[in-house]
Amino acid sequence: MFEIPSELARRIRLVVLDVDGVLTDGGVFLGRNDAGETIEFKRFEITDQLGIKLLQWAGLEVVFVSGRESGANRARAAELGCGCYEGPGGFKLAILEQLHAEHGLGWEHTACICDDLADLPILTRAVLPVAVANAVPEVRAAAVWQTSRRGGDGAVRELAEALLRARGDYVERIGEYVRERGGRG
Repeated sequence: MFEIPSELARRIRLVVLDVDGVLTDGGVFLGRNDAGETIEFKRFEITDQLGIKLLQWAGLEVVFVSGRESGANRARAAELGCGCYEGPGGFKLAILEQLHAEHGLGWEHTACICDDLADLPILTRAVLPVAVANAVPEVRAAAVWQTSRRGGDGAVRELAEALLRARGDYVERIGEYVRERGGRG
């Protein structure tokens, strides 16, 4: 099994998370309220939350990038302190190129975790392309690392732990987390 090389892990400054099929299982619940407004719900895996926070505490920028506009995406990103960038129609490349320019970063600083065809333009450019376990074959082929967990089932947490272990930050981050909550960590 491929392990993330420590020198590669230390170059990562930006972790890009696809939403539907990575942070969620890909399901979308749609309905209408009494006023006729569309309401959307998604199920986000709670264990991914701590993984995202650990990455942020290690100084990494974590962003959501989605091919569709979604209030649920924006709400979850805001809750976690992540940027949320939406490119209707699956156009994610321009979003990331603008994000790189704004932050003075490049693809050599970027990890992406993805699952579907709309992700290939960004996945194939990232220095650390990652596929969730249930990604389509084309995404799995483009990835250098694949999670054992499915999208919406802790795949982001798995990536966070692997990346932090490779950087040598994992034990320190966990110790800080436990100490801040009154433990001995």
